[in-house]
Amino acid sequence: MKTSEIRSRYIDFFVRNGHVDVPSASLLYNDPTLLFVNAGMVPFKPYFLGDEPAPFARAVSAQKCVRTLDIDEVGKTTRHGTFFQMLGNFSFGDYFKEGAITFAWQFVTSSEEDGGLGFDPGKVWVTALHGIRRRSTSG
Repeated sequence: MKTSEIRSRYIDFFVRNGHVDVPSASLLYNDPTLLFVNAGMVPFKPYFLGDEPAPFARAVSAQKCVRTLDIDEVGKTTRHGTFFQMLGNFSFGDYFKEGAITFAWQFVTSSEEDGGLGFDPGKVWVTALHGIRRRSTSG
């Protein structure tokens, strides 16, 4: 399966599950803390920080990104690059970790005919980081 098909399947899966397909923002984003967009969540920062209300409860995107942290390693190995697209699904108060995990599992293990990746659930290992707590928004 080519990366373009994985990207299309990802976007289509989340759109079918109530997410708005948000086009990639410009690599030069209006954010004084960043030179370039370096992560898929950057266009959603105002919503996560509470600076602006999110115009949707759920979003999915394939955000173009530039990373320069390891710019000196670019070209030496196939692992180091500066430009890539980051796939992401986002919830703005609609679901949290449990919902994200459920969506990820469904996408990865659903058959290719059903729009998933078709991984054998018996061969997928799931890990979890414990101890991180959701920050309370109440006084």
